[in-house]
Amino acid sequence: MSASTLLWLIAGCMMLQPLSTDLYLPSLPHIAGYFAATPAAVQQTLTMFVVGFGTAQLLGGPLSDRYGRRPVLLAGLATYLGASIACSLAPTLPLLVFSRFVQACGCCVAVVVARAIVRDVYTPAQGARAIAKASTMLAVVPMFGALVGGYLQVSLGWRSTFGAHALFCAALAWAAWSRLDETNSNKNPQATRVGNLLSAYALVARNPSFWAYTLPASFSYAAMFAFLAGASFVLIKVMGVATENYGYCHALAVVGYLSGTLVCRRLLGRIGLTRTFGVGTGLSLFSAALFLALVLAGYAHWSVVVLAMFLTMCAHGVNFPCAQSGSIAPFPGHAGTAAGLMGAINMLAAWPAGAAVGASFDGTLLPLALIGGCASTLAFVSAKALARYRA
Repeated sequence: MSASTLLWLIAGCMMLQPLSTDLYLPSLPHIAGYFAATPAAVQQTLTMFVVGFGTAQLLGGPLSDRYGRRPVLLAGLATYLGASIACSLAPTLPLLVFSRFVQACGCCVAVVVARAIVRDVYTPAQGARAIAKASTMLAVVPMFGALVGGYLQVSLGWRSTFGAHALFCAALAWAAWSRLDETNSNKNPQATRVGNLLSAYALVARNPSFWAYTLPASFSYAAMFAFLAGASFVLIKVMGVATENYGYCHALAVVGYLSGTLVCRRLLGRIGLTRTFGVGTGLSLFSAALFLALVLAGYAHWSVVVLAMFLTMCAHGVNFPCAQSGSIAPFPGHAGTAAGLMGAINMLAAWPAGAAVGASFDGTLLPLALIGGCASTLAFVSAKALARYRA
């Protein structure tokens, strides 16, 4: 497989996660109306996706360490495809929530294997650049995903968004089946044994360098996830933004993530991995402080939300590639395990942020500003506290 083809496949696997969330964001208020449910109940389709994504990562990585990247990736894509079809046909909200959980399990396997493939074929510095390139490519999905999802909602209804998930996954599965070669040359037959599995996770968890990247990145993701969970309700229900126009607001914000990945790629070549990560977490703190200040000053306008989302996503666009590569670099023999544990911790941080946004929704911007601000502040503080372990 050529380097460019491999990069596109890695990007395609990583696209599944933003596609699974962003495409149906404009439909969240309408799903609530369809099932006569509260915003908090409907947001379970998002938070349970996070729970499934985090839970499955603990097994997806070790499975790929034992059986190889290719067969585990194909199994994950098959699971995602079946669950997407189930989501599109779900007759009740509980069945939709359950199908989203299963969909997340398949999605996370694909993402974990993609991260492990990066560790298989690149050095740490090359891996950060490769992930930054893939992140730039996958930024197209959240940029246009909510926009496309808004028009799908208006023209075909919320079920069509899950049909789009299935079509994309089918194309990706065909590409992986026909093009992907096995990259794991050091399969570990003991990787999934309970004792060895616990030992492998303990090995990763004992390494302070792992936490020095993972903890700040997890809080950075939690801040971004708070906006994903709450922005559609705030913009559509509170500020009166039309459903089909929500996608434009989201696309403007996602330009921040794309900008962050481009900045990351440039900074990596100039100041290195550790200092670039410091820049990203500093931007996280700045975005949180600015949003909270504007909200407390009484600026309740859709542009304030979009600006805050832009800056928060820009910060994560810098943080994400650095943390992905830096947290896994010390573990060449346990790349899948390290990637899985990091992903699980990311989801563990995001889940309470999303749940809190749904539970605290009161028709104002303040809950969103406070929850996102707390997560961004924790990203900066933890990065500073653990900076010496990233050297």
